Amino acid sequence: MTDATHPRHHLNETIHAPVRFSIMAALVGADQAEFAFIGDTVQVSDSMLSKQLAAVEAGLVKVRKGYVGKRPRTWLSLTPTGRRAFADHVDALREIAGGGYK
Repeated sequence: MTDATHPRHHLNETIHAPVRFSIMAALVGADQAEFAFIGDTVQVSDSMLSKQLAAVEAGLVKVRKGYVGKRPRTWLSLTPTGRRAFADHVDALREIAGGGYK
């Protein structure tokens, strides 16, 4: 019989993928960040970043497009739901790593 109290049941499968987790972690400390900055920070190509953002954009990450002068820019930020989901996910990882579960 499986015990459903193990903290792994609280991990967010959308966030859990390494690149997505890294994107969320890079955004958690900022109100917003430019797309290029996040790509450089996470060390992924623009196409990989776009692909991974598509998975988390629905409710977790907000994408805002605009211009600086005549140059197009894209800014990313965590939604309130995204911030909560990331915090809950990190709490579950800490509980697993610390063995603080029954």
